[in-house]
Amino acid sequence: MRNVAIIEAPSVLGLRPTGVQDLAPALLGAGLAEALAAQSVGRVEPPPHDPEREAGTGMLNPGGIAAYSAELADAVGGVLDGGRFPLVLGGDCSVLLGTLLALRRRDRHGLLFLDGHTDFYQPQAEPAGEVASMELALATGRGPRVLADLEGRGPLVRDEDVVALGFRDAEESAAYGMQPLPDALHAMELDTVRALGAGEAARRAVGLLTGSGGGAGYWVHLDVDVLDDAVMPAVDYRLPDGLTWQELETVLRTALSCGAAEGLDVAIFNPRLDPDGTLTHRLADCLVRAFDGLD
Repeated sequence: MRNVAIIEAPSVLGLRPTGVQDLAPALLGAGLAEALAAQSVGRVEPPPHDPEREAGTGMLNPGGIAAYSAELADAVGGVLDGGRFPLVLGGDCSVLLGTLLALRRRDRHGLLFLDGHTDFYQPQAEPAGEVASMELALATGRGPRVLADLEGRGPLVRDEDVVALGFRDAEESAAYGMQPLPDALHAMELDTVRALGAGEAARRAVGLLTGSGGGAGYWVHLDVDVLDDAVMPAVDYRLPDGLTWQELETVLRTALSCGAAEGLDVAIFNPRLDPDGTLTHRLADCLVRAFDGLD
């Protein structure tokens, strides 16, 4: 098992305070740190949430997210400098910007993007201005400069160094007018994953990320709504279908076992929608299995 260090990142600046800010305490309360033999290295507190869209950018909390991303990048960088594997527990998906900034400060890298949605909206197409629906676009350098060019280092990741795997929102995103994914970005929607099988899809994704000439390795982003809505209803934006628990464990285990993964973030799980804790414990178990290789 890897030398895992857990960072709590309870930001909802890219969404709203619905309950996803409680993701880290819930998973830690379920024994995740002990099961991983992981050290908890701290909690990066976000600035206050402003519920109004900024007039200039059309986004929620862009300045706050920029500042938070730098602070989170510092925390992730400290873990990497210590030779440990950062496991970042969000929060909403905007925490991805801080984790990628930590890697971008070092070198070129890749991104395995596991999400039921592509999160490639431009501000004018995102109904509520939520950065949690834009983070992949911003990370690849698209959108208002305050977040698309953090520290003058944008893009945080190149199109060709990204694999988006398991998404199933093509019809919905087209209806809202989301900009299309670029041709250079490697897209493996849910139907493709099913046709290949989760193991083969994950192996191909890792091959694309490690064979791109991108540098040291890649980050893994997990939005838990990549899971089938029937087994993971504790998310804010639900869509029918999705990966099974076993499929997700297979993808994560493949991604984490090759040695090129630099870190993992987990986002969007809402413990308030899991009153008896069943899903919390199942998610914690899934993560442990991904790290230790249990069947």
